[in-house]
Amino acid sequence: MFVITGATGNVGGELVRLLAAAGEQVTAVSRRPAPLPDGVRHSAGDLGDPASLKGAFDGAGALFLLVAGHEPHAVLEAARAGGIRRVVLLSSQGAGTRPGLYGHPAAFEQAVRESGLEWTILRPGDFASNALAWAEPIRAHRTAAAPFADVALPVIDPADIAEVASVVLREDGHAGRTYVLTGPQPVSPRERAAAIGAALGTEVRFVEQSREEARAQMLTFMPEQAVEGTLTILGTPTEEERQVSPDVERLLGRAPRTFASWAARNIAAFR
Repeated sequence: MFVITGATGNVGGELVRLLAAAGEQVTAVSRRPAPLPDGVRHSAGDLGDPASLKGAFDGAGALFLLVAGHEPHAVLEAARAGGIRRVVLLSSQGAGTRPGLYGHPAAFEQAVRESGLEWTILRPGDFASNALAWAEPIRAHRTAAAPFADVALPVIDPADIAEVASVVLREDGHAGRTYVLTGPQPVSPRERAAAIGAALGTEVRFVEQSREEARAQMLTFMPEQAVEGTLTILGTPTEEERQVSPDVERLLGRAPRTFASWAARNIAAFR
């Protein structure tokens, strides 16, 4: 059995679907219930409250863990007590390239390594689905705004992250490995807006924000340290952060999905 935390999110929801379609037993953990595939058990729990996870791990052998809450050791202790032997952590590329700015995921990585469990760490770069922040202004005004208009990064489709997680959870040979997950080529914010426009069949006007404008907007839904780390990567990425990682193709046997394919698949959000 597999326990999936964040089971209603962009990655967790797709991972639950993939595992259920493969005939696996799945426990989906989230704070609130949501529609789930037939046969999937829901367990109400919050990673910010490890005591709420009691019973979620019973009978399971593998755990997909989000970086959430501030007590990773307590969560991992509960998982081990429940019979979990393998943990796959969804971390962030920034934990490797800028650990000083990404202390939260870095702390989870350390806890996983110290857990005594068989572990694998996934470090995705920027998510293609972050473009959903443009959904309302594109629907209303056919306009998208972001800083650093022409700084390109290889954004990753969350569906590819879920597929990689499914492979790593189910197959042997990944213990002690850290995988960096990116898309197939760097794409700038201006190019992402154009790709959404192409999928809509109409022009989407791009407006470049200043760093301070973007920072003020992001602080309404992100902690300050996460905002600073994100803006630093978006504006002045290192060579490593600009590079396309081979790990998705190695693990899945195919190239990662493009941003244009993500936009086409999710275009209903922008209509």
